[in-house]
Amino acid sequence: MNAFSLDVGSTDFQEKVLAASHQAPVLVDFWAEWCAPCRILKPILEKLAAEYGGRFILAKLNSDQNQELAARYGVRGIPNVKAFVDGQMVDEFTGALPEAQIRAFIDGLLPSPAEPLRLAAREARARGDADVAGSLLTDALQLDPANETVLLDLAEIHIDAHRIDAARTILDVLEHRAKETARLGALQARLKLVAAGAGADPAALAARIAAHAGDLDARLQLAHVLALAHDYRPALEQLLEIVRRDRQWQDQAARKTMLDLFTLLGGNAQYDDLVREFRIQLARTLN
Repeated sequence: MNAFSLDVGSTDFQEKVLAASHQAPVLVDFWAEWCAPCRILKPILEKLAAEYGGRFILAKLNSDQNQELAARYGVRGIPNVKAFVDGQMVDEFTGALPEAQIRAFIDGLLPSPAEPLRLAAREARARGDADVAGSLLTDALQLDPANETVLLDLAEIHIDAHRIDAARTILDVLEHRAKETARLGALQARLKLVAAGAGADPAALAARIAAHAGDLDARLQLAHVLALAHDYRPALEQLLEIVRRDRQWQDQAARKTMLDLFTLLGGNAQYDDLVREFRIQLARTLN
């Protein structure tokens, strides 16, 4: 027993597990006296609880004496370890796993050491201090080089600053291992817009289109510029017009750019109606 390992039951589960998990992850070890694997697992968990020094709490619960709790949380076999974070069960394992696997399980629950720097970077960016934010995120990566959220935050700053190569390098690294796939897709779509539309003059492009309505290259460039300015409806209108005039032009560049915009806007509820409208129009045009 140690300060970070305790016995719990139905009377104090709310306080010592659910409430406590808002401060640190809580691992609940469902065990029983007759269970031989439980006797193997228990000292490993207690050792790790002491070693981690409060970064997680071990709560040991006798499932025979607390059958209602065991049933509530779907315990089918023991030992069964369930992890709670912010009052919710987030992960679990069953059986007496080797210590190395248990360490990996615990480490996956713990907040990254880079998180305080990432949050400070977010605050700096909200103040308009993008350079400070980028520096903080670079420092965060020194602490946790594989932190996906930090990498995505840094890629977004690069995209905002039109640092195309730096952003692309990060997004390419995450291409096949990202868990935040929706955000990765949205940033990839934004990167394409920036790469294609940075530096273009919207007035000059509009004049080209006014002089020659069939100037599809000007329409595509204008769509990129409008999208970068968050004028998504006129951007989509330009792209749809290209599809209407020549759907195969430049290997279906307009259709593909529309799909990129749908990806970019898809996670934002305020654009749901706009995306739905142009998805329908694109489908009708293609059919």
